[in-house]
Amino acid sequence: MRRTVRLRLTLLYSGLFLVAGALLVGLIYVLVELSPFPSAPPAPSVPGGGLTVPEPAVPAGRDAAGLRRLLVNSLIALPVMALASMWLGWVMAGRVLRPLGAMTATVRRITADRLDRRLAAGGPDDELKELSDTFDQLLDRLEAAFTAQRRFVANASHELRTPLTVQRTMAEVALSDPDADAGALRAVLERLLAAGLHQERLIEALLTLARGYQGLARSDPLDLAVVAEHCLPPTGLRVTAELEHAWVRGDRDLLERLVTNVLDNAVQHNRPDGWITVWTGLRQGRPALRIQNSGPVIAPDRVPALLQPFQRLAPGRRALGDGLGLGLSIVAAVAEAHRGDLDVAALPEGGLSVTVTFP
Repeated sequence: MRRTVRLRLTLLYSGLFLVAGALLVGLIYVLVELSPFPSAPPAPSVPGGGLTVPEPAVPAGRDAAGLRRLLVNSLIALPVMALASMWLGWVMAGRVLRPLGAMTATVRRITADRLDRRLAAGGPDDELKELSDTFDQLLDRLEAAFTAQRRFVANASHELRTPLTVQRTMAEVALSDPDADAGALRAVLERLLAAGLHQERLIEALLTLARGYQGLARSDPLDLAVVAEHCLPPTGLRVTAELEHAWVRGDRDLLERLVTNVLDNAVQHNRPDGWITVWTGLRQGRPALRIQNSGPVIAPDRVPALLQPFQRLAPGRRALGDGLGLGLSIVAAVAEAHRGDLDVAALPEGGLSVTVTFP
């Protein structure tokens, strides 16, 4: 017979009742046997007008027949009550565990393609409802992760397929031209090399993004001021750096990638006469990094989309430079890996403010 939770609870209830009942029978027997109080004497009677003297009271411990009857009746009642308690335990355990059975049936119907199902347990606010709510929250996170993964794979496939198509087209056009000279072939090779470099940068960015999602492989004490100073870009824009010591624990390569990506984004999405400010220090007692830049006005509702992979300010058109659309998504992944809080906000006069606060 399968040892279900219901059966185990039933046996536990019945066993506890049986032990308690046996102890109770034994205790009553001992108390009656060793009771120091004699039974009450019978009331005197005067039959025929004469006075009779009552017989002495017999102590309870000397009533052997009564004790035997008490013991036999108790032993007979004990197994009857044990069976009754077993039946009641089985019924009550079934009622208590009925929501768990419904949750189990729902979980069996949940697959990778049907993550929209939820347990949504009702009833009192007990441990089972807490378990159901916790599982629903886990499903919410899984569904969001699966959706993001599918979207990421689709976007990455598109981004990788486009330069491959361009490379193949250029090679086919060059080969199909019988009059192509060395100069024309050299120009085609240079364009192929540029497309290959773009793919290399894209693959490196994808690997960095995946590494950020995996968490930290190492954690060393680092000064954000030193990391930010090392990553300041050589650009014609006005760069103002206010770097105060801010010590964190993390992966130096990932933190440098975070700062570099934010600065690259600030350079690419800027005006020719724009500015960039870099600040490190303590924010409410926590080490923080803030990078702000001038640039085009961004609608506040567009800001969350910029943290998604392959999202750009102007779809179909790259900003200054050759953006891959992965910069801020890598920043978000690295910040999450370091258990930091990322705050991205559009500045009213144009541009972006990116703040990362670390533990």
